[in-house]
Amino acid sequence: MNFEKNPDAPFAYLMEVAIEEIERTRSELPAPLRDALSEVAMVLEEFPSPAHEADGIESDQLGLFEGADATDPASPQMPRIVLWLGNLWDMCEAEEDAYREEVRITFLHELGHYLGLDEGDLSERGLE
Repeated sequence: MNFEKNPDAPFAYLMEVAIEEIERTRSELPAPLRDALSEVAMVLEEFPSPAHEADGIESDQLGLFEGADATDPASPQMPRIVLWLGNLWDMCEAEEDAYREEVRITFLHELGHYLGLDEGDLSERGLE
């Protein structure tokens, strides 16, 4: 399937491409970061749920880090990264290469939050 010829790409295909990109990006990380990711749940959804929106998440948000970050290993709350693939696809105007790149950037951005980085730190690293 070619994204450019199918701007209404089905969610299953968006998920397949996102998983490929996340796994490729993960494999390029240094071993300690790859190991740290084993403690983080990865959630891929099409769009934020009404519950997320009720909690203040914007309907067009691309991703979110939830839970305890790596600086608080004693916390019982399981860390998780959520990516909203429909929003990523829409932001990239249904262009596959841009979608892949934005999945990578958003994944790394949320991983940065898990590692304890704030928005300023992430911006300095080009992960805005």
